[in-house]
Amino acid sequence: MIRTLVSALLLLAPAVAHADWYEGSSKHFLVYANEDPEKLRAYTKRLERFDQSLRFLTGTPDAPLSPRMRVRIFLTASSADVQALAHQSDVAGFYNAQARGPVAFVPGSDQADTTLDSQTILQHEYSHSFMYSSWPSVVFPKWFSEGFAEFFGTAFYRDGTLIIGKAPEYRSFGIGRVAAVPAERLLRLDPGDKELDTQTLYGRGWLLTHYAFLGGHVKELLQYIAAINAGKSVDEANQAFAPIDRLDGKLNAWGMRSALPTIRIEENKVQIGEIGIRKLTPGEAASMKARFWSEAGVDEKRARTVVAWARAAAAAYPNDAAAQDELAEAEYDAKDYDAAEAAADRALAADPASIHAMLYKGMAQMERAKAAKVTDPGQWRTIRSWFIKANRLDTEYPEPLILYYHSFLVEGQKPSDAAQNGMLKAYLLAPYDDDVRAEAGAVLLRQGNVPAARVAFERIAFGPHAGADTPARAILEALDKQGAEAAIKVYEAAEEKAKQHEGDKKSH
Repeated sequence: MIRTLVSALLLLAPAVAHADWYEGSSKHFLVYANEDPEKLRAYTKRLERFDQSLRFLTGTPDAPLSPRMRVRIFLTASSADVQALAHQSDVAGFYNAQARGPVAFVPGSDQADTTLDSQTILQHEYSHSFMYSSWPSVVFPKWFSEGFAEFFGTAFYRDGTLIIGKAPEYRSFGIGRVAAVPAERLLRLDPGDKELDTQTLYGRGWLLTHYAFLGGHVKELLQYIAAINAGKSVDEANQAFAPIDRLDGKLNAWGMRSALPTIRIEENKVQIGEIGIRKLTPGEAASMKARFWSEAGVDEKRARTVVAWARAAAAAYPNDAAAQDELAEAEYDAKDYDAAEAAADRALAADPASIHAMLYKGMAQMERAKAAKVTDPGQWRTIRSWFIKANRLDTEYPEPLILYYHSFLVEGQKPSDAAQNGMLKAYLLAPYDDDVRAEAGAVLLRQGNVPAARVAFERIAFGPHAGADTPARAILEALDKQGAEAAIKVYEAAEEKAKQHEGDKKSH
């Protein structure tokens, strides 16, 4: 009862305290905060330095990026606001890697604590996203997925220098638990989550990653990963670290060193580009509370609350594109599709190039057509025209391509070749989104491209948070034993089951 009351109060409590909101922008990040603009500039600059340092250390090119695919970071007034948005009472921050653009929620830039703070969580999750974007066709074992994220997640600044490789003190219990997960087990593609606690997987994973990166064993690590991706057995892959029975002793000795080595990256080592600061318009600022919740995701009950906030905010700003964009999204989530389209029309009147408004106009029309069981091809062409217009304005943004593909499924038609190719491009643009990856995998299976489909599903099946019961593993098993047709049937059955359990969860 108390938890229910607290949750209700958090939902009703304003997440926005003041009117002056600012946007900090860099090549890879958009940060929204109700705080001093120069503090926001410094915060955004540190984030961009972190990204550029990852690229510098890994030799990863800084490829062109849709401005809509920058990570949107919302700085909340308190950790309680983060917990309310996450619907969890024990989180310091959270990150959603999604094809419509990654989004993160963390407490304000001066509220980090000394343990597993929000900045560490943000860097950890961004490191995951960076890994999957940079090497989308590589399957990584769980220990390295988490070890890589932990290695970079603890990065911190001292006197203007970024220091990487600090031990995660919050994992100290797991780092030394060699008996719970000896190296032979740790190095498996999946060491078995049911018997392995998070502390141990993350802790020993960090230790082996640190040992490989800073102990002169990158060559062995690359040989091991190459062997796994070549389809060799675990025992064969483990030979890269041979003799395997001595690896635990080496790791323990490494972890007990009086001073572990770190990487120091001076400011002049990387180029971060321009850091922009923009004060939000009055309509944007008034809509921020609703936008926080829309971006985090709402169920049916919360959608009713959020749309009331969005209506109140947008009423005073009928010509503000951002306020009407948020209202269109909130109305859509509340399933008032006529109102969503009307708000999208107002947003387009104020900003004819608003991709967000185009997508929500098309989405609202599509939901009405679905409910009315429309079969008129002309009406479906009209719906798709909004996704096509959005794609033409930004060909590197995956969301219009995904919606175009989905429109055929909603109509009950086989997606056209153009739609299938669009879904495959969306997968290339957002390989970290498992839903998109799975849909692309199904397209590849139907096209007969089994090797590429296997790559798509393997990364899901053995992702850092995937369990043994993930549908991707059943799809791979069917593919191995019975072929592509059987794998497609398993995929379709899993999709149908997921729809049945979707309930009132928000879907973009």
